[in-house]
Amino acid sequence: MKDVINTAKDKMGKCVAAVETEYASIRAGRANPAVLDKVTVDYYGVPTQINAMAAVAVSEARVLVITPWDASTLKSIEKAILASDIGITPTNDGKAIRITFPQLTEERRKELCKQVKKIAEEGKVAVRNVRRDAMEKFKAMKKNNEITEDDLKNCEKDVQKLTDKYCDEMDAACSAKEKEIMTV
Repeated sequence: MKDVINTAKDKMGKCVAAVETEYASIRAGRANPAVLDKVTVDYYGVPTQINAMAAVAVSEARVLVITPWDASTLKSIEKAILASDIGITPTNDGKAIRITFPQLTEERRKELCKQVKKIAEEGKVAVRNVRRDAMEKFKAMKKNNEITEDDLKNCEKDVQKLTDKYCDEMDAACSAKEKEIMTV
């Protein structure tokens, strides 16, 4: 019983962590190196993340500076950023690449808030799926006479409490990200 609950708790925690990681990659008008996490560069035939082949730093509030350790990779990093879905054109000065994040419009902010809510809802669905799997395991244990009816009810309550807790965490992360996006 306890191992099923602990497994569910771990999986739900991973769902929340995945949502928070996803939020980190959403740009909210400020420079954030996490925006580049999904961008890979073809480095000698191997897809490599930018932060593994260059120093990524925030020089000003809305400017990211990417300084590659190997100067010959400057062009390929620039091409990878242009090909990505970031939607920002980098500037190359021969030594480093600068990405200037434009100020967000009201319309774009609302669009990003919708995206944030969608990500939170997908995370909640994942948590509920973990709950469903745990409940099914408990019902199977009851059917095999491994646990009693009272144990089944108690376990279902425990899993529901976990589900509520992690859904609340996702709501809190969602509202914090929305507040960050809507702050001008």
